[in-house]
Amino acid sequence: MLLPAEIESKTLIPALRAILAKKLAEDHNIREDEISKMLGVTQAAISNYIRGTRGDPKLIEKLLSEEQVSKMIGDLSENLASDMAYTPSSLSQFIGLCNYIKSSLLICDIHHKLETNIDEKVCKECENMLLKGPGSVY
Repeated sequence: MLLPAEIESKTLIPALRAILAKKLAEDHNIREDEISKMLGVTQAAISNYIRGTRGDPKLIEKLLSEEQVSKMIGDLSENLASDMAYTPSSLSQFIGLCNYIKSSLLICDIHHKLETNIDEKVCKECENMLLKGPGSVY
């Protein structure tokens, strides 16, 4: 059974980085080496994100189809492009984006695609925890 944090680190964050890398390269004409510094990954990883060989394409499509997620990603890419660096503000935006994806239960859709045999009792307990937000006691 995957924990929400595992889903976030193994699938969600790579998908978000892929979206951001593509936006920064295509919409803002930022070089891969500069994007790699902004996102804290190697230039090779950025190249893979941009080519579409890293980051789940179906998840990327799902995230971009969600209006609020797409807007938050757009705001974050604008912030990164204008500062040309990962700043406290952009870090806060990235964390806010991940928290929104968890609290809106979009992360549950991701989880159900990764593990189809989740016990409904466990699923409901996790959902309750996600809806309570950070700092809640299980």
